[in-house]
Amino acid sequence: MPTVKYRLHGHRPPPQPIRLQIPGWAGAQQPRADGSHEQPWHCTPFSESAQYGVELLYPFREELRVRTVRGKVQLDADWGAPVDPDMMWPPFRPFGADFYSYQLSLDLEVPPGWSVRTEPHPRYFTDPTHSTPLAVPALVRSEWWPMMFFCIFKAPPRGVTHVFRQGEPFISLIVLPTDPQLDLRAMDEAESAERELRARRLAASRDALAEGSRWLSSTNTVFDGTYRHMLRAAKARDRAKREDQAGAGDRTSAGDRPPE
Repeated sequence: MPTVKYRLHGHRPPPQPIRLQIPGWAGAQQPRADGSHEQPWHCTPFSESAQYGVELLYPFREELRVRTVRGKVQLDADWGAPVDPDMMWPPFRPFGADFYSYQLSLDLEVPPGWSVRTEPHPRYFTDPTHSTPLAVPALVRSEWWPMMFFCIFKAPPRGVTHVFRQGEPFISLIVLPTDPQLDLRAMDEAESAERELRARRLAASRDALAEGSRWLSSTNTVFDGTYRHMLRAAKARDRAKREDQAGAGDRTSAGDRPPE
C-alpha cells in the first residue's frame, strides 16, 4: 500500500481512517436476526466500501447550515474570530450558483502513480434526514501539486439543509491509481462459460454456505451470510498465502547466507 503523508494549516484535526459508527450513521446496534430491521452495516460490501479511505471531521464550534434560497446558496453560521489569524475566514464560500466551497487547509502527498480522490462521506448515503453535506468527487494529482486542498459541495435542493457540526465527518478521501485506463473487453465463450459454471455451483451450494446465517428482517426481506462467509474464507486463504511467501523468502535468505 502507498504511504500517504499529510500537513495541516491552522487548527484542524488530522485525517483519520473511516470507522463505522454503530449506533450512528452506519445503523443501529441490531443483530442479524429474525425481526431485526436491516441496517447499513449488515451489508458487507457497503461496510468494506465505507471504510476504504480516510475521513475529515468538521473542526469548528460554529455550526454551519447550508440552504438554497431563491436559487442561491445561503451559508448560515455565527462565525466568531478565526482561531488562526492567517486562516481564510469564514472558511466557506458560495461557488457558482449551485455549489459551495470549503478551505480544507490540508495537503496530502502520495507516491508517483497515485492520486487523491474526494468523495461524499459514506454517511451521506445512510442519512434519512438528507442533512449530510454532498462532497463533489475530484481527483487531485498531489504528487506534483503541493497546494493546500479545498473541496466543493453540491448545494442542497429546496427544502433540504446541509448541516456541519463539530466532530462530525463530512468528506472521505481515497488514494487510488492515477491512470484510469482499463482494458475493458467482453468475456470470450470459454471465460463466460467458466464464470457461469462457478455461479451455478455457488447457487447450488448456497444453502450449505448460508447454514445458520439466514434471517428475515422486519420488512420481510431474507438475508443470509453467504457472501460474508466466503469473504472470511478468502481473507484466510490470502493471509496464509502471504505467510507462506514470507516464510519461503526467509528460508531463501537463510540459504543464501555464507557459512559462518
